[in-house]
Amino acid sequence: MRALVLAGRRAPDETSPGGTRTHKALEPAGGVPMLERVVEALAASGCCSAICVCSDDPSIVAATPALAARAARGELAFAASGASPAASVAGFLASEAGSGPVLATAADHALLTPEMVRHFVAHADATGADAVVAVVEASVFRRRFPDARRTFVPLRGDAVSGANLFLFRTPRGAEVARFWVRAESFRKRPWRMVSVFGPLVLLRFLLRRLDLDAALAHAGRVIGARIGAVRMPFAESAIDVDTPADLVLANELLAARGAATPAEP
Repeated sequence: MRALVLAGRRAPDETSPGGTRTHKALEPAGGVPMLERVVEALAASGCCSAICVCSDDPSIVAATPALAARAARGELAFAASGASPAASVAGFLASEAGSGPVLATAADHALLTPEMVRHFVAHADATGADAVVAVVEASVFRRRFPDARRTFVPLRGDAVSGANLFLFRTPRGAEVARFWVRAESFRKRPWRMVSVFGPLVLLRFLLRRLDLDAALAHAGRVIGARIGAVRMPFAESAIDVDTPADLVLANELLAARGAATPAEP
Protein backbone atom coordinates (compact mmCIF):
# COMPACT_ATOMS: atom_id res chain seq x y z
CA MET A 1 0.00 0.00 0.00
CA ARG A 2 1.18 3.53 -0.79
CA ALA A 3 0.86 6.41 1.64
CA LEU A 4 0.01 9.95 0.59
CA VAL A 5 0.81 12.80 3.00
CA LEU A 6 -1.06 16.02 2.23
CA ALA A 7 1.31 18.92 2.86
CA GLY A 8 0.08 21.69 0.59
CA ARG A 9 -0.81 25.23 1.58
CA ARG A 10 -4.46 26.28 1.56
CA ALA A 11 -3.44 29.80 0.53
CA PRO A 12 -0.18 31.27 -0.81
CA ASP A 13 0.22 33.44 2.30
CA GLU A 14 -0.76 30.78 4.85
CA THR A 15 1.49 30.68 7.90
CA SER A 16 1.89 27.91 10.42
CA PRO A 17 -0.06 27.83 13.71
CA GLY A 18 3.09 28.75 15.59
CA GLY A 19 3.83 31.61 13.22
CA THR A 20 7.39 30.41 12.70
CA ARG A 21 7.13 28.84 9.26
CA THR A 22 5.67 29.91 5.94
CA HIS A 23 4.79 26.25 5.32
CA LYS A 24 2.51 24.68 7.92
CA ALA A 25 3.86 21.16 7.39
CA LEU A 26 7.27 22.25 8.68
CA GLU A 27 5.99 23.77 11.94
CA PRO A 28 7.76 21.97 14.83
CA ALA A 29 5.60 19.99 17.22
CA GLY A 30 7.51 18.69 20.20
CA GLY A 31 10.67 20.00 18.56
CA VAL A 32 10.23 17.99 15.35
CA PRO A 33 8.63 19.28 12.11
CA MET A 34 5.13 17.84 11.78
CA LEU A 35 5.76 16.45 8.30
CA GLU A 36 8.78 14.55 9.57
CA ARG A 37 6.72 13.11 12.43
CA VAL A 38 4.00 11.89 10.10
CA VAL A 39 6.44 10.34 7.61
CA GLU A 40 8.34 8.56 10.39
CA ALA A 41 5.12 7.22 11.92
CA LEU A 42 3.97 5.85 8.55
CA ALA A 43 7.36 4.27 7.88
CA ALA A 44 7.53 2.70 11.34
CA SER A 45 4.04 1.21 11.00
CA GLY A 46 5.24 -1.34 8.47
CA CYS A 47 2.04 -0.84 6.46
CA CYS A 48 3.39 1.29 3.60
CA SER A 49 5.53 0.18 0.68
CA ALA A 50 6.08 3.78 -0.42
CA ILE A 51 5.41 7.27 0.96
CA CYS A 52 4.62 10.30 -1.20
CA VAL A 53 4.40 13.89 0.01
CA CYS A 54 1.79 15.95 -1.84
CA SER A 55 2.63 19.65 -1.77
CA ASP A 56 2.94 22.87 -3.74
CA ASP A 57 6.72 22.89 -3.15
CA PRO A 58 8.94 20.00 -4.34
CA SER A 59 11.74 21.04 -1.99
CA ILE A 60 9.66 20.04 1.02
CA VAL A 61 10.69 16.38 0.69
CA ALA A 62 14.25 17.42 1.56
CA ALA A 63 13.40 20.18 4.05
CA THR A 64 14.98 18.38 7.02
CA PRO A 65 17.97 16.00 7.23
CA ALA A 66 15.71 13.04 8.05
CA LEU A 67 13.39 13.71 5.12
CA ALA A 68 16.33 14.36 2.78
CA ALA A 69 17.90 11.05 3.78
CA ARG A 70 14.68 9.16 3.04
CA ALA A 71 14.33 10.94 -0.31
CA ALA A 72 17.94 10.09 -1.21
CA ARG A 73 17.27 6.40 -0.48
CA GLY A 74 14.17 6.49 -2.69
CA GLU A 75 11.82 6.05 0.27
CA LEU A 76 10.09 9.40 -0.13
CA ALA A 77 8.61 10.86 -3.31
CA PHE A 78 6.85 14.07 -4.31
CA ALA A 79 3.48 14.71 -5.97
CA ALA A 80 2.14 18.12 -6.92
CA SER A 81 -0.87 19.19 -4.88
CA GLY A 82 -4.19 20.27 -6.32
CA ALA A 83 -6.41 23.22 -5.50
CA SER A 84 -7.61 21.56 -2.28
CA PRO A 85 -6.89 18.48 -0.17
CA ALA A 86 -9.69 16.59 -1.90
CA ALA A 87 -8.45 17.60 -5.34
CA SER A 88 -4.94 16.49 -4.35
CA VAL A 89 -6.16 13.03 -3.34
CA ALA A 90 -8.35 12.67 -6.43
CA GLY A 91 -5.48 13.71 -8.68
CA PHE A 92 -3.07 11.27 -7.05
CA LEU A 93 -5.53 8.38 -7.32
CA ALA A 94 -5.98 9.16 -11.01
CA SER A 95 -2.22 9.02 -11.61
CA GLU A 96 -0.05 5.97 -12.19
CA ALA A 97 1.52 6.51 -8.76
CA GLY A 98 -1.91 6.13 -7.17
CA SER A 99 -2.60 2.62 -8.45
CA GLY A 100 -3.40 0.05 -5.79
CA PRO A 101 -4.52 0.80 -2.23
CA VAL A 102 -3.64 4.30 -1.03
CA LEU A 103 -3.54 5.44 2.60
CA ALA A 104 -3.97 9.21 2.87
CA THR A 105 -3.29 11.45 5.85
CA ALA A 106 -2.31 15.05 6.55
CA ALA A 107 1.04 16.57 7.46
CA ASP A 108 -0.53 18.32 10.45
CA HIS A 109 -1.45 14.96 12.03
CA ALA A 110 1.39 15.57 14.48
CA LEU A 111 0.20 13.02 17.06
CA LEU A 112 0.05 10.12 14.60
CA THR A 113 1.73 6.94 15.84
CA PRO A 114 2.60 3.63 14.16
CA GLU A 115 0.02 1.93 16.37
CA MET A 116 -2.73 4.21 15.09
CA VAL A 117 -1.78 3.47 11.49
CA ARG A 118 -1.71 -0.30 12.05
CA HIS A 119 -5.04 -0.25 13.90
CA PHE A 120 -6.72 1.73 11.15
CA VAL A 121 -5.33 -0.33 8.27
CA ALA A 122 -6.19 -3.68 9.88
CA HIS A 123 -9.76 -2.66 10.68
CA ALA A 124 -10.21 -0.86 7.35
CA ASP A 125 -9.26 -3.99 5.44
CA ALA A 126 -11.76 -5.97 7.49
CA THR A 127 -14.64 -3.75 6.29
CA GLY A 128 -14.21 -4.84 2.68
CA ALA A 129 -15.27 -1.33 1.65
CA ASP A 130 -13.95 0.57 -1.37
CA ALA A 131 -13.00 3.57 0.77
CA VAL A 132 -12.67 3.80 4.54
CA VAL A 133 -12.48 6.79 6.88
CA ALA A 134 -11.18 6.90 10.45
CA VAL A 135 -13.38 8.62 13.03
CA VAL A 136 -13.32 9.30 16.76
CA GLU A 137 -16.58 9.26 18.67
CA ALA A 138 -17.35 12.33 20.77
CA SER A 139 -17.63 10.26 23.96
CA VAL A 140 -14.12 8.87 23.42
CA PHE A 141 -12.68 12.30 22.72
CA ARG A 142 -14.42 14.11 25.58
CA ARG A 143 -13.31 11.57 28.16
CA ARG A 144 -9.72 12.44 27.34
CA PHE A 145 -10.07 16.09 26.29
CA PRO A 146 -13.20 17.59 27.88
CA ASP A 147 -12.26 21.20 27.06
CA ALA A 148 -10.57 20.89 23.65
CA ARG A 149 -12.44 22.39 20.69
CA ARG A 150 -13.26 19.96 17.92
CA THR A 151 -15.88 19.78 15.15
CA PHE A 152 -18.25 16.82 15.49
CA VAL A 153 -20.88 15.54 13.07
CA PRO A 154 -24.08 14.99 15.08
CA LEU A 155 -25.52 11.52 14.51
CA ARG A 156 -27.83 9.10 16.25
CA GLY A 157 -26.00 7.38 19.06
CA ASP A 158 -22.81 9.42 19.16
CA ALA A 159 -21.35 12.30 17.20
CA VAL A 160 -18.07 11.73 15.40
CA SER A 161 -15.02 13.70 14.33
CA GLY A 162 -12.64 12.81 11.53
CA ALA A 163 -9.27 11.31 12.43
CA ASN A 164 -7.29 12.30 9.31
CA LEU A 165 -6.81 8.77 8.01
CA PHE A 166 -8.39 7.54 4.77
CA LEU A 167 -7.87 4.28 2.93
CA PHE A 168 -8.83 3.97 -0.74
CA ARG A 169 -8.82 0.18 -1.03
CA THR A 170 -10.14 -0.38 -4.55
CA PRO A 171 -10.28 1.55 -7.83
CA ARG A 172 -13.93 2.35 -7.09
CA GLY A 173 -12.76 4.17 -3.98
CA ALA A 174 -11.59 6.98 -6.26
CA GLU A 175 -15.28 7.86 -6.76
CA VAL A 176 -15.36 8.86 -3.11
CA ALA A 177 -12.39 11.21 -3.60
CA ARG A 178 -14.04 12.80 -6.62
CA PHE A 179 -17.25 13.34 -4.68
CA TRP A 180 -15.17 14.73 -1.80
CA VAL A 181 -13.96 17.47 -4.15
CA ARG A 182 -17.58 18.61 -4.56
CA ALA A 183 -18.46 18.35 -0.89
CA GLU A 184 -15.22 19.67 0.61
CA SER A 185 -16.53 23.19 1.16
CA PHE A 186 -19.14 21.74 3.53
CA ARG A 187 -16.60 20.10 5.86
CA LYS A 188 -17.26 22.50 8.74
CA ARG A 189 -21.01 22.61 8.00
CA PRO A 190 -22.12 18.97 8.07
CA TRP A 191 -25.82 19.76 7.54
CA ARG A 192 -24.93 21.29 4.15
CA MET A 193 -22.91 18.21 3.22
CA VAL A 194 -25.81 15.89 3.94
CA SER A 195 -28.22 18.09 1.97
CA VAL A 196 -26.66 16.99 -1.31
CA PHE A 197 -28.16 13.54 -0.71
CA GLY A 198 -31.75 14.79 -0.82
CA PRO A 199 -34.37 16.23 1.52
CA LEU A 200 -35.40 12.94 3.15
CA VAL A 201 -31.85 12.11 4.18
CA LEU A 202 -31.35 15.70 5.33
CA LEU A 203 -34.48 15.50 7.50
CA ARG A 204 -33.31 12.23 9.08
CA PHE A 205 -29.92 13.82 9.71
CA LEU A 206 -31.41 16.92 11.34
CA LEU A 207 -33.58 14.73 13.56
CA ARG A 208 -30.51 12.62 14.40
CA ARG A 209 -32.13 9.47 13.05
CA LEU A 210 -29.04 8.52 11.07
CA ASP A 211 -26.22 6.68 12.77
CA LEU A 212 -22.74 6.57 11.23
CA ASP A 213 -23.18 3.29 9.38
CA ALA A 214 -26.54 4.34 7.92
CA ALA A 215 -25.14 7.70 6.84
CA LEU A 216 -22.22 6.04 5.07
CA ALA A 217 -24.54 3.51 3.42
CA HIS A 218 -26.67 6.37 2.03
CA ALA A 219 -23.54 8.19 0.85
CA GLY A 220 -22.21 5.07 -0.80
CA ARG A 221 -25.39 4.56 -2.80
CA VAL A 222 -25.26 8.14 -4.07
CA ILE A 223 -21.55 8.03 -4.87
CA GLY A 224 -21.43 4.51 -6.29
CA ALA A 225 -18.89 3.03 -3.90
CA ARG A 226 -19.03 1.17 -0.62
CA ILE A 227 -17.80 3.37 2.25
CA GLY A 228 -16.71 2.08 5.64
CA ALA A 229 -15.58 3.63 8.89
CA VAL A 230 -13.14 2.65 11.60
CA ARG A 231 -13.92 3.99 15.05
CA MET A 232 -10.52 4.81 16.52
CA PRO A 233 -9.92 4.16 20.23
CA PHE A 234 -7.21 6.85 20.31
CA ALA A 235 -8.78 10.19 21.28
CA GLU A 236 -5.70 12.12 20.14
CA SER A 237 -6.05 10.79 16.60
CA ALA A 238 -8.82 13.39 16.12
CA ILE A 239 -6.41 16.25 16.82
CA ASP A 240 -4.86 18.02 13.87
CA VAL A 241 -2.84 21.19 14.27
CA ASP A 242 -4.95 23.91 12.68
CA THR A 243 -4.69 26.62 15.32
CA PRO A 244 -2.22 27.93 17.91
CA ALA A 245 -4.33 26.23 20.61
CA ASP A 246 -4.01 22.91 18.74
CA LEU A 247 -0.23 23.36 18.64
CA VAL A 248 -0.08 24.04 22.38
CA LEU A 249 -2.09 20.87 23.05
CA ALA A 250 0.04 18.81 20.66
CA ASN A 251 3.23 20.03 22.33
CA GLU A 252 1.86 19.12 25.75
CA LEU A 253 0.87 15.62 24.61
CA LEU A 254 4.18 15.00 22.88
CA ALA A 255 6.06 16.13 25.96
CA ALA A 256 3.98 13.70 28.00
CA ARG A 257 4.99 10.89 25.66
CA GLY A 258 8.56 11.65 26.56
CA ALA A 259 9.90 11.19 23.04
CA ALA A 260 11.17 13.63 20.41
CA THR A 261 10.11 11.41 17.49
CA PRO A 262 7.13 9.07 16.89
CA ALA A 263 7.75 5.87 18.78
CA GLU A 264 5.98 2.64 19.56
CA PRO A 265 3.66 3.13 22.56
